[in-house]
Amino acid sequence: MQGLIDSTLREGAQSVGVHFCRKEKIAIIKLLIAVGIEEIELGLATDRQRMANLLHTCHKLESKTRFALWCRCRKDDIRAAAQLRPDVLSLSIPTSDLHLERRLLRNRQWAMESMRNAITQARAAKLPYISVGFEDASRANPNFLKELAREATRAGANRIRLADTVGTCSPARTQEMVRDLRKDTPLAIGVHIHNDFGMATANTIAALEAGADWGDVSVLGLGERSGMAKLEEVAGFLAIQNRRPGYRADLLKTLCATVSRAATRTIEPHHPVIGEAIFTCETGLHLQGLLHEPSTYEPFAPELVGSERQLLFGVKVGQRAVEGLLASQKQTATPTMLKKLTESIRQRAKTNQRPLTASEIIATNNTSPITPKRKIFCR
Repeated sequence: MQGLIDSTLREGAQSVGVHFCRKEKIAIIKLLIAVGIEEIELGLATDRQRMANLLHTCHKLESKTRFALWCRCRKDDIRAAAQLRPDVLSLSIPTSDLHLERRLLRNRQWAMESMRNAITQARAAKLPYISVGFEDASRANPNFLKELAREATRAGANRIRLADTVGTCSPARTQEMVRDLRKDTPLAIGVHIHNDFGMATANTIAALEAGADWGDVSVLGLGERSGMAKLEEVAGFLAIQNRRPGYRADLLKTLCATVSRAATRTIEPHHPVIGEAIFTCETGLHLQGLLHEPSTYEPFAPELVGSERQLLFGVKVGQRAVEGLLASQKQTATPTMLKKLTESIRQRAKTNQRPLTASEIIATNNTSPITPKRKIFCR
């Protein structure tokens, strides 16, 4: 794996009702760099003046991050991109017969020639890195994809990106597509996965595990329709579960909050990795486990993503969880008192129509004169 390509400012900006002003773009770019994202797609090459100003600002930032522009396989677009001098030019060509024949009234030969000519033009313009996106690759003829990949290699491209444009792939199908193409090209392979069936993150991780070099992401999964693979999920998984160095999981909440405000999108409390409520627990069995060993019911420590654990005790609480709470505060109770305290907690929660916090229980518990000295919300 070589890295992640963030497309929040390109794909994400295509979301209905989303528009980022220059100040917001710069703030997002700086946070993406701080998180450790290796490549940022800034927008369209045809948006010349804005992209020129943005690239100028980006190149003054101290980072190893590359900055890319998206471009159609058209002479005028490539000429505009060449003047802007991005680190990466991301060309795009439709590959499925559905797009070629029904949308564009073209054929495979046209696609092949257009791609070849575009790469040749970009090479002649001395653009340093050329990526070719295969639009709707997941619905294209597999043999035609291989032909395109071989031709892209001969023409001098550096990378091909396979797009699951309408999100119909499964993880197994995604891996098959990557492995099949790997046999036919030495080029770096990237994937651009949409989330129409809720599998964009899984498909992106599956592609990387199958040998893909790059995975496209956007913050909060912003993009057309249901969006695409979520940066916070993919980067969070790679940083925490795969222990990949370089990604700052502790900055993901800040990044997502910044994009959320700019895009006027709400972050749900149980949003994976960065949601405010994902480390809140009320279930008796889980409470007991968390009090004794948090890793029994947490995939990672909340501190890794800048969160806190909150244990709540309500109508579902059991005696073992209450006993564990008391033990964490060096307090004890007889079996009879423990039973009464558990019943009291359940009744209070029912009356108040909400669960109780650990501090509320400790403050009103008279089983021991010991005064609690610490909260138990965090590891």
